[in-house]
Amino acid sequence: MPFARLATATTPTCHIGLGLAAVGRPGYINLGRDHDLGEDRSVATLRTRTHELLDAAYAQGVRYFDVARSYGRSEEFLADWLNARPDIEDIVVGSKWGYTYTAGWTTDAEEHEVKDHSVQTYERQRAETDGLLGDRLDLYQIHSVTPDSPALTDKELHAKLAEAAAQGLTIGFSTSGPDQADAIRAALAVTVDGEPLFRTVQSTYNALETSAAPALAEAHDAGLTVIVKEAMANGRLADPHVPDALRAVAEETSLGCDAVALALVLRQPWAGVVLSGAATVNQLASNLHAAVVDLDEDQLTRLATLVEEPHAYWERRGQLPWH
Repeated sequence: MPFARLATATTPTCHIGLGLAAVGRPGYINLGRDHDLGEDRSVATLRTRTHELLDAAYAQGVRYFDVARSYGRSEEFLADWLNARPDIEDIVVGSKWGYTYTAGWTTDAEEHEVKDHSVQTYERQRAETDGLLGDRLDLYQIHSVTPDSPALTDKELHAKLAEAAAQGLTIGFSTSGPDQADAIRAALAVTVDGEPLFRTVQSTYNALETSAAPALAEAHDAGLTVIVKEAMANGRLADPHVPDALRAVAEETSLGCDAVALALVLRQPWAGVVLSGAATVNQLASNLHAAVVDLDEDQLTRLATLVEEPHAYWERRGQLPWH
């Protein structure tokens, strides 16, 4: 497992990863991107911003980097950065397949990405990812598995993924939607020749959406590495949208609301890597303070009042505009 590299890291930030969903393409659903990115979202500008973030993250101890075929040019930007730094060997690189980016580098496309978990899409996107990341790719994940995803039952696909695993690639999956727990448990049951297929799971978990926690604990107990995405709830836990309870706890810690929100996830015993989706170097620096936040029982009790009903949470997420 490539994540064994993180076990040898000594920095407190080694279990915080950097996801490039917010900077690999001009449009995304994170709140506040108009302020964060400004009007210039050319390929060159976002490439430079991504490289600045990667430099800052690596310098501050971040060792997991997360991209996807549907995150615009995120794989390309990461590959460029890696190719310029061949001496960096202590990181873990994860990507995802299953969505195709269709926005054509615009923010107002009618459709930004198209989901397809077929064998044909896997083979096409695997070739595209290999062409960019080559042997720097450690983890390949099925993007956004839901309980009804054909990826859970497609034996031909499972055989292809098992073949990739036999060649040294770690195979994982990500989840989304109000039924994440069901998708996780269904994926845990997938085997090829009697062996579990998946070695990692990436799921949404944050102060507002905690419903996947029991299933993520089961995945951890089964030996999977758990990666947490959307720990900031797509900006709903950052200024100026911060709930009062979170703001109050942040003031008590003298750190940012983002650091507290991420620390709440980091303290979960099953959380292997928690992703920062920072779009600026300053945001990243603030996010990384999560590694030193210490929350007491009273603060945890107050933060627990923020939890929303899963269907309500995902309905609101589905209404967030692409900025």
